[in-house]
Amino acid sequence: MQAIHVSRKLIEVALPLDAINAASAREKSIRHGHPSTLHLWWARRPLAAARAVIFAQMVDDPSEYVDVLLSDSEKRRAAQRELNKRSEEVESGGGGRPALEEVLAQQERERLFEILDDLVRWENTTSEKVLGRARNEIWQSWRRACARNADHPRAAELFDRSKLPAFHDPFAGGGALPLEAQRLGLEAYASDLNPVAVLINKAMIEVPPKFAGCAPVHPEARGETSLVSKEWRGAQGLAEDVRRYGRWMRDEAEKRIGHLYPKVEITADMVRERPDLKPYEGRKLTVIAWLWARTVKSPNPAFADVEVPLVSTFMLSMKKGKEAYVEPVIERRSYRFKVKSGKPEDMETAKRGTKAGGSGSPFLCMLSGSPMPFDYLRTEAKAGGMGDRLMAIVVQGDRGRVYISPNEQQEGTAARATPQWSPDTDLPDRALGFRVQEYGMVKWKDLFTPRQLVALTTFSGLVGKASQRARRDAADAGLADDGMALREGGTGATAYAEAVALYLAFAVDYAANYWSVIATPADGFIRGTFALQAIPMTWDYAEAPPFGTTSGSWLGGIKWISKAIDLLPQTDRYQEGRGVQADATNQALVPSTVVSTDPPYYDNIGYADLSDFFYVWLRRSIKWLFPDLFTTLAVPKAEELVATPYRHGSRKAAESFFLGGMTQAFHQLTIQSHPGYPTTIYYAFKQSETKRGAGTSSTGWETFLDAVIQSGFSITGTWPIRTERGGRSISIGVNALASSIVLVCRRRLDDAPVATRGEFIDALRAELPQALRLLQTGNVAPVDLAQAAIGPGMAAYTRYAKVLDAGGKDVSVRDALALINQVLDEVLAEQEGDLDADSRWALEWFDQFGFDPGEYGVAETLSKAKNTSVEGLKRAGILEFGRGQVRLLRPRELPAEWDPQSDSRLTVWEMVHHLVRVLELGGELAAAALMQKIGSQAEAARELCYRLYTRCERKKRAADALAYNSLVQSWPEISRIAGKSSAVQSELLNDAQETS
Repeated sequence: MQAIHVSRKLIEVALPLDAINAASAREKSIRHGHPSTLHLWWARRPLAAARAVIFAQMVDDPSEYVDVLLSDSEKRRAAQRELNKRSEEVESGGGGRPALEEVLAQQERERLFEILDDLVRWENTTSEKVLGRARNEIWQSWRRACARNADHPRAAELFDRSKLPAFHDPFAGGGALPLEAQRLGLEAYASDLNPVAVLINKAMIEVPPKFAGCAPVHPEARGETSLVSKEWRGAQGLAEDVRRYGRWMRDEAEKRIGHLYPKVEITADMVRERPDLKPYEGRKLTVIAWLWARTVKSPNPAFADVEVPLVSTFMLSMKKGKEAYVEPVIERRSYRFKVKSGKPEDMETAKRGTKAGGSGSPFLCMLSGSPMPFDYLRTEAKAGGMGDRLMAIVVQGDRGRVYISPNEQQEGTAARATPQWSPDTDLPDRALGFRVQEYGMVKWKDLFTPRQLVALTTFSGLVGKASQRARRDAADAGLADDGMALREGGTGATAYAEAVALYLAFAVDYAANYWSVIATPADGFIRGTFALQAIPMTWDYAEAPPFGTTSGSWLGGIKWISKAIDLLPQTDRYQEGRGVQADATNQALVPSTVVSTDPPYYDNIGYADLSDFFYVWLRRSIKWLFPDLFTTLAVPKAEELVATPYRHGSRKAAESFFLGGMTQAFHQLTIQSHPGYPTTIYYAFKQSETKRGAGTSSTGWETFLDAVIQSGFSITGTWPIRTERGGRSISIGVNALASSIVLVCRRRLDDAPVATRGEFIDALRAELPQALRLLQTGNVAPVDLAQAAIGPGMAAYTRYAKVLDAGGKDVSVRDALALINQVLDEVLAEQEGDLDADSRWALEWFDQFGFDPGEYGVAETLSKAKNTSVEGLKRAGILEFGRGQVRLLRPRELPAEWDPQSDSRLTVWEMVHHLVRVLELGGELAAAALMQKIGSQAEAARELCYRLYTRCERKKRAADALAYNSLVQSWPEISRIAGKSSAVQSELLNDAQETS
């Protein structure tokens, strides 16, 4: 059959990783309007990363259309000027002379990088101008592909010039990838086995386009003057209705259960004991939270009938000037809690609560001092002996929070709550991240107090009633009713009301996250159940009232959700999307789709077990809306592709299940995805998976790579996407590599040859140098270089059907990774050959001693081997010696007046360390001024930074490594400023010459 013309995509050649990583890191601190606030999901990919990856896998690398670039006279002239400049540099300082085509391609890449840089910025998430530029590039690449394959027998099916390929994510999870594909102009399909994930994807990509541009239907919104003439973009009208019907639900719920959440009256007796409460005397203050401590019976026989508290800390507020704490008052065989303002006399004891410190037991009995080991606590809890006690009440004051002592009325009101329904399904016996079963919590209802269950069931029951009102209001507002349900593709009043119900059901889930006995108090707020990707045991917990306006309240959830809907794709031009339930191992994709996916990560997260927490409430709230998604009492688990030993009997069996399932799922992608595009697959690392020496190595990583390769994929790229930036750009030996890695894959040729280990190594040595140069030119940070280099290394490994060692056995993935790292070291070492003799000596000395002193005799011997001398090195200004010791000068010790243009013995080592010094002291502007003076040799300084970083990483010299990494990361901006200054100076010089 005629072969399809396949073009290399940008993601297979180069990426502006630093811009993507910086935007991804920044996104972690953004909450208002972020789609992640629509509904909680675990380990979502940053939108910036998702958008960048999909764009880069859709757009051709410029090397594929250099002929077009050559025909553009303006671009050709710009490239020729750059080529002439580089040729002059070659003549004055070594290096290779690039071809015109190579320069053109690189300049075009830089233009695409500029588009990407704008595209990943949070401010541009909904910018039609920025998104339009990106979509235009995608269309241009698509039309080139259609033209090149116009004569292919399947051209009508695969290369329709009028329609882009669809996008599919078979492990859609939290929906970041399908959402960003839709934003980039692709018809998006999202599938997942987990019904909670399916609903999230429906809410993000399927529902909003149906009602794009619709005005709100709520009578209040239609009657509000300021809203009548408003232009409703995207799903903004739907978001406004979610706010309005959410507020109606809140008012209805308060009528029914408001008596369970009384305010606190500040009495004269309270003021006498707490003079700071005087401004509130006689007033009733709204409760923000009730703070509870768990209790068990004392292990001491003398107090065996007393339930003593398990308190993590008695400190309520540590804010300066607003300190507050709980003082336990012991009265014979009993105790009570008393809240005080100010600092306690014994701050350390107050901070510790009833925790035992270093005694080997978690808690001590407050009455007797007897230790209470974990075994004792678990036994008591499983026997039904764990209770709770109100420890403090947080109320809203005039200028912030006020802490009040508990009282019998408040505690008694909570005890009288009687739920009419509760989620009676079982918690998993064992599951990743679950700890509560050991403490007697064996059903989902055990994670909630009776009062919390009353609140959640009340709001859950009101979802359907709100939807009924929305349907009547939509019909009154003139929205035609086709009678079709949302799940049937309806777009009329019925479907609209059901869409409102879906988002209101998400608000119930938001509330459940805060209204559980796992939610904990924090200084100034309540930390939700899923502060971690787990359900841990918590000893004291915070109970939030439904009827406030802060985070944790019902309206707090409505606020977050409606803001997220507001910022979903905002024009009527977005392609449709669809979220469906399907098993990735056997589903049929939409024909010839582009695939980017974020599958489960070996044994990191138990998505199915965790999402049951929300499933039980969604099932109660909207089972009527999507009956097919709620046929089971719990989320399907047997087919979930995670390596959980408790499900499969052993770790080996779990690994085998994961490998087999992932291989089958990826095989479906190899045979169904569009042959003209690569597939991108994310893999996220746990901290423990990043090991020194042999690069990234772990059972999960290797098993994952095995599954990808066995499915029939070859790997053409590996890109580290890091979200931990700022002060933690690097942590040597701990988590210096990526928090997630994007694998770029293509279907391996059916007739791929078999290679020997030697042939594989030869291929690495032939291809890695050029790939490494390209990565460095693209400014991949030193911290990411080793991981990014795995891409071209694995491309060599996976182009073969298999690689055999001398004994005829397969070279494993682990062995291949080790060989790639070995050859990478060789390539980096070869780059040292371009250095001057003084710099080669300094690099070798640095490897042994860093900036510490070493013996003069050793230094002199090494200098002879490098064809220099210690005296000459001192004249070069890079070291000092005396008393038989030699020491390299640190950047801060170098002379501030140094001028490279007058240096008679200029070294690359000096350039690097003076740039480090100036960058740290004066920032990028100062570094750019120095780079301008260095001129053509600056590129050699950047290459040395990579080598220095590698040396520091191995020697665990974190501070030095950070300095070199920072210089490379700042290099593009420093170069830009330096280049701009040069251009200005050149223009001024030309003007002066013309004047003369």
